[in-house]
Amino acid sequence: MKPANWTTENIPDQTDRVVLITGANSGIGFEAAKVLAKKGADIVLAVRNQAKGDLAKAEIIEEYVKAKVTVSILDLSSLKSVKTFSENFTKAQTRLDLLINNAGIMIPPYGKTEDGFESQMGTNHLGHFALTAQLFPLLKSTGGSRIVNVSSTAHNMGNIDFNDIHWESRKYVAWKSYGDSKIANLYFTNELGRRLQAAGVDVTTTAAHPGYAATGLQKGVFLKILNVLVAQSGFMGAMPTLMAAMDPEASNGNFYGPSGIAQQRGWPKQVVPNKLSQDEDIAKKLWITSEELTGVKFNI
Repeated sequence: MKPANWTTENIPDQTDRVVLITGANSGIGFEAAKVLAKKGADIVLAVRNQAKGDLAKAEIIEEYVKAKVTVSILDLSSLKSVKTFSENFTKAQTRLDLLINNAGIMIPPYGKTEDGFESQMGTNHLGHFALTAQLFPLLKSTGGSRIVNVSSTAHNMGNIDFNDIHWESRKYVAWKSYGDSKIANLYFTNELGRRLQAAGVDVTTTAAHPGYAATGLQKGVFLKILNVLVAQSGFMGAMPTLMAAMDPEASNGNFYGPSGIAQQRGWPKQVVPNKLSQDEDIAKKLWITSEELTGVKFNI
């Protein structure tokens, strides 16, 4: 008999658990926040724009009157903002049960963060690397906590050039740069998982991708048309993230995505990333590079 689909019914009560989701004012982050708020979690929406965050909070509370939702400002393209957010969060909270590193930018024109990083690598990977490291003492002290890094099928296009990680010497190709940042999410997940396991730390790190979901990241006429014709809903796009966050059988490095053709649509399941993303030497090199670039180290 074919097993039943994994749905929100598989998520247990989340009362008294603290959940932090980056980029949670829209797209799959917002959909995940709604589900977990309904399950009783204390939700922190980490967003760049206060007004958009407040609107998201109001919408969640309108749908679930008892929802516990807080909005906090976080700009992942700024290491200063990441540090300030982490310090304030640690002072305000006594636990962190779930960190969902969801925020991201996709195929913008070439640009750099205020710290001099190529914008997609800086926001999608390095910002989350620094955030996770600075929140790690709280995750570790909570025990049984989990970190979910949201990647993409675009990791298949990733192949990081460590000699030109910020695209200063090559012609910038936005899609390839996006792929680099998304395979970086998997390298980070895997290397962190190995270090957690080696240290015997009771924290689990997993990854997920939404398939092709209408998230608001897609810009331009062509991609917007594809959203209408092909994309699944933001809710369905959030399901792999939720499974990565809640699957009781999850172990470090597990990757979740849609179960349909080419992992583009459908209910979530554990999926297999590409071979390059599993290279341990590259993952270790990216870890060291990330520490050097951000000036932040994990205290595992």
